[in-house]
Amino acid sequence: MPGISRFVVGLVALLCLGASVRAATVAELYQAQTIVTGTGDVNRQIGFKDCLDKVLVKVSGDQRLTQKPEMLALRDKAADFVKSFRYHDRFAGIPIHDEQGTHDRPHDLTCLYKPAVVDKLLAQLGRRPWLDERPPIAVFMTVAQGARHFVLTQDEERGKAMRESFANAADPLLMRVTFPKANQLAGLDEEGFSGTDMARLDKLAKKAGAARALAGSIVWSDKELGWIADWRLADRGRSYRWEASGVSFDEAFRVAMKGAAQILSGNGQP
Repeated sequence: MPGISRFVVGLVALLCLGASVRAATVAELYQAQTIVTGTGDVNRQIGFKDCLDKVLVKVSGDQRLTQKPEMLALRDKAADFVKSFRYHDRFAGIPIHDEQGTHDRPHDLTCLYKPAVVDKLLAQLGRRPWLDERPPIAVFMTVAQGARHFVLTQDEERGKAMRESFANAADPLLMRVTFPKANQLAGLDEEGFSGTDMARLDKLAKKAGAARALAGSIVWSDKELGWIADWRLADRGRSYRWEASGVSFDEAFRVAMKGAAQILSGNGQP
């Protein structure tokens, strides 16, 4: 009975994804979302290419995949790898206020993929799925902009936009971030963060309800017309450091989370 055989094969494939990945998370892991203009085919094809990049990075944890030469050929066939897709009008409920019609309204395009298809693509690129549980991360970060200096904590109104931006940077990678409370930083100040041992911060991370610490700083630079960001994370007995320069704080946090994912997934130095 071929129908039953296909069902059994599919069920075994899902079980082989590993106990660390919850059934509800499998669908989340093997999907990606981007913003497109309208629902026409031209912009849809652009969206498919962007979603392919995003799902490969999310599933593998390796941000460097998008720079591999092999990706050029894969992007040309991006539509072939999509199992299904859906749109969500970002202006849903808002009346049309111009003569352009609905085709120019921005939409969220969500692409869903079969795990076997994505895993095969990763194998072709020399990578494998990152199916381990993704540890929640506590962010220990200092901010400096002119005369304004502070440590980002969870219990102060100051820094709310940055906390939200960090969470937005973590979400596409299925990662979670938290921030320490001010009273959990006894003995630490802005100057001490850069030299604080990561083992000590990892212990403080557990008090903040996380499994791992991400230490960093962002400093505004008029010369660079943006933030200079410096990040540190320890994993498997090794400490890693990476940077970004002349970026928005949104981009600085995306760099932080992609780097953390690359390290924790076993793909090495960001």
